[in-house]
Amino acid sequence: MPDRKIVIIGGGVVGASVAYHLAERGARDIVLLERADALGAGSTGKATGGIRAQFETEINILLSLYSLEFLKNWDFDCEYDARGYLFLARDQDQLLYLDATRFRQQDLGYDDVYPIDTEAISAVVPGLNTDDIVGGSFGLRDGFINPLALLEGFITGAVSAGTRVVTSTNVESISVDHGRVRNVRTASGTLECDAVVICSGPWARPIAATAGVDLPVTPQRRQIVWAQTERQLPAGLPMVIDLEDGFHFRPARDFSFGSNRAGSGYEVLFAYSDRDEGPSESTEFDEAFVEKVYQRARHRAPFLADSSPVLEKCRAGLYENTPDHHAIIGGCEVEGLYLACGFSGHGVMHSPATGRALSEIILDGEAKFLDVSSLHIDRFANGRLLRETGFI
Repeated sequence: MPDRKIVIIGGGVVGASVAYHLAERGARDIVLLERADALGAGSTGKATGGIRAQFETEINILLSLYSLEFLKNWDFDCEYDARGYLFLARDQDQLLYLDATRFRQQDLGYDDVYPIDTEAISAVVPGLNTDDIVGGSFGLRDGFINPLALLEGFITGAVSAGTRVVTSTNVESISVDHGRVRNVRTASGTLECDAVVICSGPWARPIAATAGVDLPVTPQRRQIVWAQTERQLPAGLPMVIDLEDGFHFRPARDFSFGSNRAGSGYEVLFAYSDRDEGPSESTEFDEAFVEKVYQRARHRAPFLADSSPVLEKCRAGLYENTPDHHAIIGGCEVEGLYLACGFSGHGVMHSPATGRALSEIILDGEAKFLDVSSLHIDRFANGRLLRETGFI
């Protein structure tokens, strides 16, 4: 019912989207709590802003396709830039994987994704080393958005409809009585409520534990190298991803207000999937990561090998991983407690679909625009884990 009092924990882009979509449906008694001094201070503010529909599982593809359509038609400008995502395969097994996932993507409505051979790859990214590449997949609707602009759009809409936003407020516990949510306790007081939505990303697990819910979400540090190039980047450079080790690069840009959405053309972001990085809440950038990245850059993108890392712009953020690298969206065994976390690096891109799904689950009992039941937390206890190997 729209008159329920709802507390949202977490002021990143997912929490903001939930607030926006609830408010859009007529919910008026909404409070969004953020522990930091500003919204988006956690993973949202460290995100690179990629958005893609090139996923392996049906649910991830559909979440992305909905979000892409939402961003294209939304009145608020989130600086969506359809540069594309270019996935590179080093052997036939990887190429067959890309073929299989592309067929699934096309069957689900992603018409702008194509196979690409090495000659075409070299035309898209001049100077790329394709000696050990056998082909790839190129999604033209994939691209980049500004995470902070997306956050601002959601918050602006939610607040204009009456949502109350409270920063610098740390949630201490969620109180449960006879199997249902009663209140949220913070350092500055207690909020009685009918529903609570946990959208606190890497910090979701300890909050859920206070309500007796075992949430399989683990924080993991992910690092990004920001570099200055000597030569201008190729025009229209997409996100380029090597399937072998997850090494990827894209044009860099500052997401602050008024910045050039295309970037300077002389700055690039490098990263790769560091499988040696264990669970951690550290957001300190490790300078040793620079050389690890450049070992891969010198091989795959020699035209960028003479770039120079800008250490003050290099950063580390946190992924919120689940065992199957899929989000947890929906209710749980505690009545009135809802979950939107565990996005495993895809929170920004899936936030529009997630916000709508949670608003429908809370107000209608189920998400009617898209079946998200496969993302319910009970899949871990019931052995119905999903499979997504294309995470980076």
